[in-house]
Amino acid sequence: MIHFLPSYDTEAPGCLEGVKNIVRVHERLQAPATFFIVARLLEEKKSEYQALLKDNPLFEIACHTYTHMPLVDTPRFGKAGTPDRYHRELVESKKLLEDTFETPVVGFRTPVGAPDGLRGKEEALSVLRQAGYTYISSAAWGPDFSLPAPLRSPFTYAEEGYPELWEIPVCGWHENLLKGHNVKQPILLLLFPVQMPEAVPQDYVRTPEEEFRYNSKPFIDLAVREQVPEVNFAWHPWSLTILDPNMRMVEMTINYARENELRLSTFSELRAALQTRPNG
Repeated sequence: MIHFLPSYDTEAPGCLEGVKNIVRVHERLQAPATFFIVARLLEEKKSEYQALLKDNPLFEIACHTYTHMPLVDTPRFGKAGTPDRYHRELVESKKLLEDTFETPVVGFRTPVGAPDGLRGKEEALSVLRQAGYTYISSAAWGPDFSLPAPLRSPFTYAEEGYPELWEIPVCGWHENLLKGHNVKQPILLLLFPVQMPEAVPQDYVRTPEEEFRYNSKPFIDLAVREQVPEVNFAWHPWSLTILDPNMRMVEMTINYARENELRLSTFSELRAALQTRPNG
């Protein structure tokens, strides 16, 4: 069984309008989704997010830190926050989300991410485990912070001493970078030789159809060929809305996953399924 995990990094004020559009599509298609939410957004828009996401059985609420603080240094996208900030970013954020949506929060996605996730970040992993998280989604790049990120199977942090913490990797492009929404000049992202030429456009994508062609379709096709357990992408409501307010790409991807007999799931549903797999 291959799981497709629609998920949304809800991290900026501009995300609210995007979440409204995303919720409409998911409800119409009866498709589950996981929303990784930066907790500080709830300080001003708590009631709006509650109205959209609370008590909806389709949606899982997960954490994306309190202020969008990275946990790993990145060469082009900022330094990691210091461990003295972990309690607010990893623990207080979780409590605020749980209090707001009145549901357990067991998942965490690191802002920006890293090629190897949180490998070697024992202090952060310790705080995450103590806070009650059961999965992390932080492996979101290829080697040397290249894109697109490879398709990988979930793994645990057993080597760091946390066999119960599962990593659920991200594949493909960070769609905001694929569209040039963060930067307007060329940036150093691709490896040579290119590993998946079918996933590499010649320029920023300009239409939902192009985004589906270069990001969604190649990785779903690869997952089917290689029978990798899961597929999920780095989607951002603020960025999706700029190019595609009707979420046509999201709808195309959900429909294509179903056509290929992928199971649409939340991250916690996949995490429960991973219980039967050996740690590694």
